[in-house]
Amino acid sequence: MIPLDYANYAWERAAELLSIDSPSGFTEKAALWVKNAFEALGFPAKITVKGGVLADLGGQNAENGLLLEAHTDTLGGMVCRIKDNGRLQLTKIGGMRAENGETENLRVYTREGRIYDGTLQLCNASVHVNGSYGDAKRDFDTTEVVLDEDVKSAEDVRKLGVEVGDFVCFDPRTRRTNSGYLKSRFLDDKLSVGILLGFARYLADNKITLPRKTFVHVTVYEEVGHGGAASVPAGVTEAISVDMGCVGEGLSCTERQVSICAKDSGGPYSYEVVGKLIEAAKKTGADYAVDVYPHYGSDVEATLSAGHDLRHGLIGPGVYASHGYERSHIDGVYNTLKVLCGYLDV
Repeated sequence: MIPLDYANYAWERAAELLSIDSPSGFTEKAALWVKNAFEALGFPAKITVKGGVLADLGGQNAENGLLLEAHTDTLGGMVCRIKDNGRLQLTKIGGMRAENGETENLRVYTREGRIYDGTLQLCNASVHVNGSYGDAKRDFDTTEVVLDEDVKSAEDVRKLGVEVGDFVCFDPRTRRTNSGYLKSRFLDDKLSVGILLGFARYLADNKITLPRKTFVHVTVYEEVGHGGAASVPAGVTEAISVDMGCVGEGLSCTERQVSICAKDSGGPYSYEVVGKLIEAAKKTGADYAVDVYPHYGSDVEATLSAGHDLRHGLIGPGVYASHGYERSHIDGVYNTLKVLCGYLDV
C-alpha cells in the first residue's frame, strides 16, 4: 500500500506549481517546472512542440501502453481593450467567470517582461457611490482591471508597456488547513499534476518497474479544449485523464474521495476502463464514488477526437467550487494515488 507520505508530497509539489502563473497559452515556465520535476525523480521528460510535457515512467509491455494525462494550464484573462480612463477590459481564457474573479488580485504580464499588480472590479465599484451595485450583472463587459499604478488614461497605460494581448493571471490564494483541506484557485488541474509526481516518486523510491509501458502527458491547452489532442506515444492502448472530480448537488463524490467518471458532457467513458478503475479502488481500499458530470470535458476526450484509437477513463480527487475558489482534501489526493497503484498493480 502506498504510504500517506506520498499524498503529502503530491500536495507540496502542487502548491509549488500553483505559485507559477500559467493560463492557457502562457505556460512555458510551468511546463519547464514540470519537466524538471519528473527528471529530478529519474524519469526522462521532454517539452513537446505544442508546449506540454511528455514523461516516460518506464514499464514492460510496450504493446499495451498507458497514457496518464493531466494539465498545468489554468483559467485566466487577456487584455482586449485599454479604456480611456486607464482601466483594462478583459476577455476570458477558458471558463473563467467574472463573478468569481471580482475583487481578486491579479498580475498583468507584458511582452517586455514587466509585471503589474491590479484587481478585477465592477465598473463603478464603490458601494457608497453606485446605488445599483448589488443589481449589476457581473461579466467581462461590466468589470475592469484597476491597475495599481498611477494611470488615468490609455496613454498612461501604454507608457507602462501594457498592450492588448497581454496575459492577466489571477492570484491562486493557495493554503492547506489544519484539518487537511486544500484550497486554491486552479486545483483544476495542478493538484493532479502533483498527484502524478507523487506516483512517480513512489515508483522511483521503491525501484518499481511497471507491468506495462506508462507515459505521463501534462498538457497546456486543456482549458480551451485541445490539450490532449497530440503527443500519444506508439503502443498506447489506454489513456486516463487525472483531473478534478466534480463535487456538487446531485453528485455523490466528496472532496475526501476519488471520483471515477462514467460519463460527462462528451459522452460515456470506456465501460472496460471504468470497470477496471472501480476494481482498482476496491482492491486498494480507496474511498471512491462513481458519478456522471453534467458540464465537463477532459483531455482524454480531445485525444479521442483527434483520431487516436484507444480506450479512455477519467479519475481525480473531488473538488468543490470548480472554476472558482476550489477546495479538495488530502484524503482525496491519497485515494487517487491508491487507484493509480491498483490500476497498475503496484
